[in-house]
Amino acid sequence: MSATTRRATIVRCFFAGFSLVIVGVFGTGCSVDAMLWGSDGAQVIETTDRVIDAAAEGDVATYVCADSAPELRDPEDWEGLSAEEPGVFTPEYWPEQAPLDPSWSINLSLPADRVNPGEEYPGDIFFRNTDTGLCLVAVAWWTVEE
Repeated sequence: MSATTRRATIVRCFFAGFSLVIVGVFGTGCSVDAMLWGSDGAQVIETTDRVIDAAAEGDVATYVCADSAPELRDPEDWEGLSAEEPGVFTPEYWPEQAPLDPSWSINLSLPADRVNPGEEYPGDIFFRNTDTGLCLVAVAWWTVEE
């Protein structure tokens, strides 16, 4: 087999394998978030999307833990935000939130039209695992720098 034929065969095999992965992901209902972050991380992203929508409507109370009072501010502060990268809570990195016993943290991003110096926004939110799912325990507010 010539080198050119061998390379062509390798490329075809690569694309065939890649296609099988894509079909497997979408064919089984597995999300890209689940592939990247695992099922728990995907659940954090999904819950975060729901919290963002609810907070933008001023109706986030159903997501807040019963023993918590996160600083939610105004509904417009939540408009256009998107969930980014979930992570298991790290108390050394978030000492202010540690007493609230969160299980997860996730950072949020602003839409491009809101990235202005001085803009304050909920940059990270924190969830606790409960028997009924995730509930919101805290919000860390950030300010866009120049």
